[in-house]
Amino acid sequence: MSARVRCAVFPVAGLGTRFLPATKTVPKEMLPVVDRPLIQYAVDEAIEAGCDTLVFVTNRYKHSVADYFDKAYELEQKLERAGKSELLASIRDVLPRHVRAVFVTQAEALGLGHAVLCARPVVGDQPFAVLLPDDLIWSRGAGATRQLVELATQQKASVIAVQDVPIEQTRSYGIVATRDFTGRHGEISAIVEKPRPEESPSTLAVVGRYVLQPEIFELLESTKPGAGGEIQLTDGIAALLKAHKTLAYRFEGRRFDCGSRIGLIEATLQYALEDDDLRDAAKALMRQALAKG
Repeated sequence: MSARVRCAVFPVAGLGTRFLPATKTVPKEMLPVVDRPLIQYAVDEAIEAGCDTLVFVTNRYKHSVADYFDKAYELEQKLERAGKSELLASIRDVLPRHVRAVFVTQAEALGLGHAVLCARPVVGDQPFAVLLPDDLIWSRGAGATRQLVELATQQKASVIAVQDVPIEQTRSYGIVATRDFTGRHGEISAIVEKPRPEESPSTLAVVGRYVLQPEIFELLESTKPGAGGEIQLTDGIAALLKAHKTLAYRFEGRRFDCGSRIGLIEATLQYALEDDDLRDAAKALMRQALAKG
């Protein structure tokens, strides 16, 4: 994998039922952590990793993600006339000028593997990243996607982010078996979707960051629907292992499961504590809340 990773794919067609009724009109990717939506954090991470083509796989009902990355002429004019330069910059800089956003429709909800496959006409024959915005990864250093891209380029391999989970939680994740795991990475020998704890090959769980070789598209084309009638990305990766080196990488950073309500709360607290303007007030509010509890 010597080609630069320029494309990042964001599967954002899900319905976000865990956050109903809010997600009846607001996509879960647009739920805020402090003052930015989840999708912005994922986009910033991809851009930091060197991606300049962002492919959003959405459904025909979701328009607010595209609206968010589009220009808001009237709002910009009002802010400019009011001299609110910082606010103006914040909405103009959601995407740098050299980065383009492409929106692809997933006509049917046929699974994550199918969503990735929908991006094929844009990605073409090049390695690409996949980021699931639900998984917000906080890091003091390089972002998780950049970490994966650097390893993928160095090792000429596909790379999948993993984290250790308690054995009783393996039924909630894709789980990998590895060989020659040293430091932070090892070669994947098998991947299993949501195994029962007693059947799990390890406790290394797949997290929503991937750098994949384009051969995955052909494999997804021939992947039969699995659980729930969906085309699973895990099944495509399992086929990829037979022909291409694929690594598991234990990333540096902290992952927040923002597909759950408590995960979104945890992320908001973490990012508030990292914000210079909010840190002291956030600590005071948390102390007050704990005292009352």
